[in-house]
Amino acid sequence: MSFKPWREIAVPHEDVLKGTFQQAEFAADLSRVHAGTANEEYQNPVHFFQRTYITEGMRLLLDSVVRRMTGKGGDPVIQLQTAFGGGKTHTMLAVYHLAKGEVPISELQGVAAILDVAGVTELPKARVAVLDGIKASPNQPTVREGHVIRTLWGDLAWQLGGAEGYALVADADASGTSPGKAVLETLLARSAPCVILIDELVAYVRQFEEGKTLSGGTFDSNLSFVQALTEALKAVPTAVLLASLPESDKEAGSQRGVRALEALAHYFGRVQALWKPVATEEAFEIVRRRLFTHINDKLAMEAVCRAYADFYAVHRNDFPVETQESRYFERLLHAYPIHPEVFDRLYEDWSTLENFQRTRGVLKLMAKVIHRLWKDGNNDPLIMPGSLPLYDADVRNEAIYYLPPGWDPVIERDVDGERAETWAIENTDARLGSVHACRRTARTIFLGSAPATSNQLVRGLELERVLLGAALPSHPVGIFRDALTRLRDRLHYLNHANNRFWLDTRPNLRREMEERKRRYQDREDVYPTIRERLQRSFASGVFGGIHVFTESGDVPDDWALRLVVLPPDAPFSKSGQSLAQERATEILKKRGDQPRFKQNRLIFVAADHDSISRLKDHVRSYLAWRSIVADYKDNRIVLDNLMAKQASASLEQAEETVRRMIREAYRWLLAPMQEARPGKGLSEVIWEYFPLNAGAQNWSQEIERVLKENELLITEWAPIHLRRVLTEWFWREDVKEVSALTVWQQTCQQLYLPRLRDDTVFQSTLAAGAESRDFFGFAQGKEDGRYVGFSYGKRYSPILDSSLLLIEPAAAAAYAEQQRAAEEAARGGGLDGGAGGTASVPTGGSPSYAGDSASGAYTVGGTPVGQAVMRQFYGTIELDPIQAKKQFADVVDEVVQAFTVRPGVKVKIAIEIQAESATGFDEGLQRTVRENCTVLRFKNFEFES
Repeated sequence: MSFKPWREIAVPHEDVLKGTFQQAEFAADLSRVHAGTANEEYQNPVHFFQRTYITEGMRLLLDSVVRRMTGKGGDPVIQLQTAFGGGKTHTMLAVYHLAKGEVPISELQGVAAILDVAGVTELPKARVAVLDGIKASPNQPTVREGHVIRTLWGDLAWQLGGAEGYALVADADASGTSPGKAVLETLLARSAPCVILIDELVAYVRQFEEGKTLSGGTFDSNLSFVQALTEALKAVPTAVLLASLPESDKEAGSQRGVRALEALAHYFGRVQALWKPVATEEAFEIVRRRLFTHINDKLAMEAVCRAYADFYAVHRNDFPVETQESRYFERLLHAYPIHPEVFDRLYEDWSTLENFQRTRGVLKLMAKVIHRLWKDGNNDPLIMPGSLPLYDADVRNEAIYYLPPGWDPVIERDVDGERAETWAIENTDARLGSVHACRRTARTIFLGSAPATSNQLVRGLELERVLLGAALPSHPVGIFRDALTRLRDRLHYLNHANNRFWLDTRPNLRREMEERKRRYQDREDVYPTIRERLQRSFASGVFGGIHVFTESGDVPDDWALRLVVLPPDAPFSKSGQSLAQERATEILKKRGDQPRFKQNRLIFVAADHDSISRLKDHVRSYLAWRSIVADYKDNRIVLDNLMAKQASASLEQAEETVRRMIREAYRWLLAPMQEARPGKGLSEVIWEYFPLNAGAQNWSQEIERVLKENELLITEWAPIHLRRVLTEWFWREDVKEVSALTVWQQTCQQLYLPRLRDDTVFQSTLAAGAESRDFFGFAQGKEDGRYVGFSYGKRYSPILDSSLLLIEPAAAAAYAEQQRAAEEAARGGGLDGGAGGTASVPTGGSPSYAGDSASGAYTVGGTPVGQAVMRQFYGTIELDPIQAKKQFADVVDEVVQAFTVRPGVKVKIAIEIQAESATGFDEGLQRTVRENCTVLRFKNFEFES
């Protein structure tokens, strides 16, 4: 039998369809409406009544207000006292728009009928005063047109009568004492017809401390004002007061709040008419009016509801007794397109949770459900408990927000989602998968059993109610019975007893696991486990070494590319400087106590700051389950077969969770770099960060992919890029060649240079550029001004050693030309420039000859070859004492290392420190400096007068 799906009959509001609804839109705010700043659906009277279902309680209340405003009776004081989220503010908004009279009554849906019953043909506009206990402050007066208003009665008088009305209570407002009943009667009479709306009065009154006077008066003076106001209202036949009070002591807040609630309830109770606006059955229409625009095919709607009612009647032994009553068909119609069982579970079970607001909580959850189902093209005849798309993150998060911690893995593992057991069962059983029987059953059990409270006498859903939430009229009931049987055997968190089923965050051995879990410490147990898993997860690939949680002194300072995985106590956060950057900077700058030179050979991986606590928690769970299983195998604990299976299954799940969480947590790749700014030197180290895909099959390949795509690591380098680096950093006007080994080593050291995978990449680049005259020339050394093994524009296989030189193209071309000329001259019997002249080959510029030199020695590049060989170097530099550490590191990098990389060069460094003080050095400082100098093995040190 085929039925029209709900999506073809009921049309959701646009904001629900698009998913643009906001949580705040479900919360009516009386003060914002009064100020004219509320959302359109609350601010506009026409839109408000279009989306408002006038319940029986609200109809009677509006009838009383209408009669009161027109002097035809009605109650002078109405107290709205319902549970949290029961619609108090929404009801007051209906009175507000009715009393303001901003649009004709005929445009307010459902209101004209109320006036007809009351015998009112025209409703006068009333003056409306709104007192919001949350917005008002007992000790922060407001200023209006030069008048300082301090108290509730001052605010009330101003709203009703302006400056003239305020004058009646000005003295009482200034002194913080309640005005008398007679004054309030005068105020109300002058302002009539008038409506006073007081919201969250307890929240205001509970702020007054005992015996303390604030600008808003005292605790007692505010209670006296309420008493006087309620009495005065009885004397003015066209004035009415609506006040909201919380239903329970818990909502009242502190002990002072409870006292305020008791006192206010007492004074209101003397004259009030108590209203409870929303009945449970009426909530069906409230939700439908807010979430759906209209029903466009009522005949199809009735056909669907009739099919369900008949289905339940035919299978009367499979479903709850109430479904056999004729009234259940009416319930189906009233709730359409949502199944009544959804409302029953939400209003009966979920509303018992501390933070779940009856109407507003249902609206928020169902709006997300409908949006996702519409987006996915759901074709169910009704939106049932089994239809809830808990695979959707928004829906799942909205549901588990109200629940104790631990439900997310329950849903993900057992109920819904691609990794859920229900999906796995359906993928292997086409009969169950064709109707999503396992998912529908698990979702139903979740909705009916997740909101467990301590006062529940019996836990779980009866079998009949599970079938009611999952079964469809077009499919046999037996499919869903079979699905439930499969779930009992497979699901980890599903419990059953006495024909009832429930999901829990704890498996059977959860308590034992939690006890053991607390034994494990971060550094002794958790970190080594994470380290072991990480080490198993990586393959070396492009890296010469992978260092997991390694101290800086144990990370080699060599030419190999190295990946450093930072420990969990150094996580990364995008929000700003994090522990990861600090720890990585320490390793980058130092190898133990020594400075690190090959800084451009380090790449870092760090855990996400927001995920690391969950990772550690999951590791503790894994360790606990592992210990339980080990103890069971060693006969240290006794488990029955079911518990043993549960323990093994829990261990497997915990191990998989740890593996997944490690991937999800360690998802940040950090790469250091520096900017070289002309005339300003090097910038501080800049950390670039990139996310890793936790779902990638091969983690090492994923790291390599991110490195390559973001040009953090070069595996193939074009010669043109090498020439650009040489031109920018190595060749200068007076230096036309550079050691290739120096260039390679500098790329390993300097963070502003490209990071190459290894020296083979560099050698391949050299070879690729050898045959072209556009990039560089080669030589295997330079002796007496001549290039040894010179090659330019020819196939060349360079060997990367200390003798290999890279020559600037123009200089190489000039040298090649000079070689050619010299060869031609040699073949012609000599040079034309003069007898006995010997050709020299410059490194750049024009050739020069012996005849050009006044000394008679030939030159290369303008440097006389005959001059003395420089065998020693001496240099002195003064360091800024504040920046000495950085400056000395620069000296080592830029000067000292230029000598130390050459074989046979001996370098001696001496440090001279001079300190002067006009006032002299005290004994403590002298002792400290002498002791430190001794430890550091200074050759000479002394203080002088």
